[in-house]
Amino acid sequence: MKSSRFAFFSWGVLAYTLAVIVWGAYVRASGSGAGCGSHWPLCNGDVIPRDPQLKTVIELTHRLTSGVALLLVITLFAWAWRAFPRHHRVRRGAALSLLFMVTEALVGAGLVLFELVADNASMARAMFMAVHLMNTFLLIGSISLTAWWGLGGGSLRLRLNDGMTLLAGVSLLAMLILAASGAVAALGDTLYPSASLAEALKQDLSPTSHLLIQLRVLHPLLAVFASFLVITTAVYACQSTQSTAVKRWSVALFVLVPVQMGVGALNVTLLAPIWLQFVHLLLADFVWIALVLMSASALSQPAKATTGERAITAPDASTLSLSRE
Repeated sequence: MKSSRFAFFSWGVLAYTLAVIVWGAYVRASGSGAGCGSHWPLCNGDVIPRDPQLKTVIELTHRLTSGVALLLVITLFAWAWRAFPRHHRVRRGAALSLLFMVTEALVGAGLVLFELVADNASMARAMFMAVHLMNTFLLIGSISLTAWWGLGGGSLRLRLNDGMTLLAGVSLLAMLILAASGAVAALGDTLYPSASLAEALKQDLSPTSHLLIQLRVLHPLLAVFASFLVITTAVYACQSTQSTAVKRWSVALFVLVPVQMGVGALNVTLLAPIWLQFVHLLLADFVWIALVLMSASALSQPAKATTGERAITAPDASTLSLSRE
């Protein structure tokens, strides 16, 4: 009963965090990142700004909701430490969630303090945005695993020369790289909007365009490659195990990935309207969560050793679990 309540709370924290992420995207898309000036954690030098402009309200709202998200993850961490025994995988998942929530806040603070907001078009901002979104993916992946483990999900078994381990690792890495390129592409769309699709394509291919514009063309190419990897991983996982959980998350990927590709194409065609950027970002989050949980479900299944396969071993175990019961 305690585990089910913990898992329910964990899924709630995940849902709230996703809402905060979408609001953060609105802060960037609306140009409100400088709404509190270069002050952090204060807003324009005040705890509560007087007579704030709309962009100040937008930015301050994001900070407040992010603060609540931090408190929720701290609660998740404390609950995991009280409800689960020492070395339990849920504890480790909660600890990773807290770590990535703290780094999320630090990267956000860095954007403000270094004035990498509003109309700043530097590559430093692009790098910060890329790291920010990759960290966001690691955060929601950690919370998802914590909730899944809270419901009784098994320990991960990583084996050298194992197809599932290799495919899952490469697919997860490809999704993180895709997230980084998506953050750069979204920044380019925000800072350098185009009046038409023809003009956008001309800017993408022009050697005189700003580097942010030239880089955004990489995102759809990486999306095709990453999508192929994710679908291949899901197919392999289904063929390698009879696990219901694996099949359920694989089906989710079979649906989400084509939909996400279609929304991405529509986003390019319609010149990235803000509302569609939100949909695109949320779908990317859903694909990532489904991939993380499908991979975890597959890698928690016991596998028969084959000739030439050498498992990663502990002193007294045939496989390495990422957490102990």
